[in-house]
Amino acid sequence: MRSLKEFLDQKVEQYNQPDFIPNDPISIPHRFSKKEDIEISGFFAAILAWGQRKTIINKCLELFQLMDHAPHDFLLNHQESDLSSFLSFKHRTFNDIDTLYFIHFLTWFYRNNESLEEAFLKGQTNQADAMESILTQFHQVFFSLEDAPNRTKKHIATPARKAACKRINMYLRWMVRSDDSGVDFGLWKRISPSQLICPCDLHVDRVGRKLGLITRKQTDWLTALELTQKLREFDPLDPVKYDFALFGLGIEEKYG
Repeated sequence: MRSLKEFLDQKVEQYNQPDFIPNDPISIPHRFSKKEDIEISGFFAAILAWGQRKTIINKCLELFQLMDHAPHDFLLNHQESDLSSFLSFKHRTFNDIDTLYFIHFLTWFYRNNESLEEAFLKGQTNQADAMESILTQFHQVFFSLEDAPNRTKKHIATPARKAACKRINMYLRWMVRSDDSGVDFGLWKRISPSQLICPCDLHVDRVGRKLGLITRKQTDWLTALELTQKLREFDPLDPVKYDFALFGLGIEEKYG
């Protein structure tokens, strides 16, 4: 019988392929070539990534059409009057208030920084277990503007609330992981792939439990840490590559 590592390695190779892109929210940042556009569109795509993947992709396309498909340029150069068109944008519980604050923060940030990576480096300790600090500090930075709506805070998860932080961990996988498959971008170099935490979504959680990689009953930050620690036993330098295997098994093969 093949070992679990061999099985998962084969599934990584199967699903970490360019044909994974079109039906996944990662297809949104792949529509752009400018680094800042990839960062911004990827951030929105990850944060809006709940529900059916087709719906997520369509909502993201709707959002970036409002930015003339040039999000970085829009953030830097829009007028106050340009924001009225976003009042009708909504995806599930993400509404116009949330959209306008995201635009407000990203506008402020990109007018003062070259890359959104900077916002994630406030908590960087260069230790293997730095991600809790990185995500906690990012949440604080993101909501540091004085008019941050309290309701919007639920859309950026934080380990401080024990959340599994699925969407933000997925975004970091996109930005940080680098290999020859062409799916993840590998744009950011000051966070190590070894520091990443596996995005613990419904499919990954189910398959992880089926394979004995998760024993914790609930799904929270400690669950994501438990799963990632197991995956580090298979590949300590790039544990989150196994997200492809677990997600693919769950959504494509209905495993578990």
